[in-house]
Amino acid sequence: MAVQTGLGEPRGPWFVSPELDPDGRYGDATGSAREAAARRWRRRLLAGLAVVALSAASGAAAGGWVASRDGEPGPAAASAAPVPAELVTAAERTVPGVVSVMVGGGGSGAATATGSGFAVDNEQHIITNDHILAKGGGGSVTVELPDGRRYTAEVVGRESSSDLAVLKVPPNAGLAPLPLAKPGSTRVGEPVLAVGSPLGLAGTVTAGIVSALNRQVRLGANRHTAVQTDASINPGNSGGPLVNARGEVVGVNTAIATIDGNGSIGIGFAIPIEQVQQTADTIIGKGG
Repeated sequence: MAVQTGLGEPRGPWFVSPELDPDGRYGDATGSAREAAARRWRRRLLAGLAVVALSAASGAAAGGWVASRDGEPGPAAASAAPVPAELVTAAERTVPGVVSVMVGGGGSGAATATGSGFAVDNEQHIITNDHILAKGGGGSVTVELPDGRRYTAEVVGRESSSDLAVLKVPPNAGLAPLPLAKPGSTRVGEPVLAVGSPLGLAGTVTAGIVSALNRQVRLGANRHTAVQTDASINPGNSGGPLVNARGEVVGVNTAIATIDGNGSIGIGFAIPIEQVQQTADTIIGKGG
């Protein structure tokens, strides 16, 4: 599955595992040898650390591949933590306003890039990530609603420096706009939901907390502050909302940190709502 470099460059501290014998005890190596082994482990870990933007080609096909493996044996799932009742209500309010975004494809039928987006007002403006459109190579943009209806979307405007874009669909789409959190109201430790279409699985909701605020990360050639979360985010979640327990959008899910490119490790990044609102207002004001 194709990915592209995106938001985020997490830094230490790093956990260094000592070289152990098969029985779990330290080997006979001297202290200097163990330190050298630790350095080798650190280099392998750092070399494997990658940050990927969440635009994915053929997300629906990937989703089908994941579903086809459901019957195969795998590692035991961790026990799920209790979900506060307010998160259930927040999910019910959020999902109707979240869409799948598909770019390109032409006559082949398969989208070149896929992601997510959400309605922000009654005029049916939709916020998403610019890198989804960029990966699509300027192809036509299709939006799929939660009920399966599809519309060709107008690109109102794009801002690559903040990785945000605004789309618009016809009024009869009837998307429910999502409320935006008040600037400065997001708190570390508060529960959040990531909503979108990871691997083409529309309407997927995952839960976590706000892990950090004002995280300095890299977005392309630009550095920005981001909201860090441990809510599971995967390719296809790009452009979807990160919402708090009141169902208010606190950020736009944009990237994750991975080791060896192997999906979510519980370190995701969202563009904070303050930046989102400022950029969206500017784009909508210019483009209508």
